[in-house]
Amino acid sequence: MLHEIQPAPSVHLKSARIRSLPILLLNVHSQCNCRCVMCDIWQRKDGRAFPAADLDRHRESMRTLGVKLVVLTGGEPLLNRDLDSICTFFRELEIRITLLTTGLLLEKRAESVTAAFDDIIVSIDGPPMIHDRIRRVPNGFQSIEKGVRAVRLRRPEMQIACRTTVQKLNHQHLRATVEAAKSLGLTSVSFLAADISSAAFNREVPWSSERQNEIALSKTELVELEEEIELLIQMRHAGLDGGLIVESDEKLQRIARRFRENIEGTTPKAPICNAPWVSAVIEVDGNVRPCFFHPSVGNINQLSLEEAINSETALSFRSNLKIASNPTCQRCVCSLNYSE
Repeated sequence: MLHEIQPAPSVHLKSARIRSLPILLLNVHSQCNCRCVMCDIWQRKDGRAFPAADLDRHRESMRTLGVKLVVLTGGEPLLNRDLDSICTFFRELEIRITLLTTGLLLEKRAESVTAAFDDIIVSIDGPPMIHDRIRRVPNGFQSIEKGVRAVRLRRPEMQIACRTTVQKLNHQHLRATVEAAKSLGLTSVSFLAADISSAAFNREVPWSSERQNEIALSKTELVELEEEIELLIQMRHAGLDGGLIVESDEKLQRIARRFRENIEGTTPKAPICNAPWVSAVIEVDGNVRPCFFHPSVGNINQLSLEEAINSETALSFRSNLKIASNPTCQRCVCSLNYSE
């Protein structure tokens, strides 16, 4: 899955300069077609789309850096009218392409999606009623079901995974989410804790404590989550998950610990992560981030991709970054631990 590729040893770099960038995440549309309770992206007023024409000047950078996988994200990437041309660009470079989507437009765009992408990650936050309540889209789960069916009709072998964000409204429904993924015939299901502390996902400033409490768990709910996770682990060990659950037992238990750290006010422990050295996030405005949660280190509208990820700002950031003690990294819910 996108958010954790495992296992990998600690990365020891001789310098902060990046010469190889295997993973690239490209935000191709600023707006979203969901109104999720745990995200503010849908509140954006403008509808900016990343132009396919802007990629060509970075062709040589991508070859030099050896980009292997690009994940098209947003907002909702299927809202971008240039999407086929964007995929063609990466296909010409023989780069694997993953679609990260709400799934609401899969049925409508099934023909182009099956032709352009190697695999799909769909955001599903519970069984039908829970998912629709969180996403605030009537019959949203049903739309995903129709979309998955349309994709399967055209390309039965296509990998379609599911990603679930754990929070207040679905903390007792993790096993039901696995059953929902099984009913859709998905390839895998992955869980991560909701981010409640960062300024990512269109938050101009971090959420207030009142807003955090709409997503975070109470002490009683935390106990319920811990019990649900243990039952989820038992489900997997008994083989009742159909082999879908991606995370190890320890990583599932870490989800509950994130919420416990928030309740108890203890210093959170950073996950093992090498994202700033092996990947980059390009925003729809061209800003380049080391990951979703750290500030921009350059902009590909003024620099080549290779120059942007090796700008003075980028080199200074990586040379001074200590994952274990960095406050942003300590609170991270979406780490990347990549190994060749």
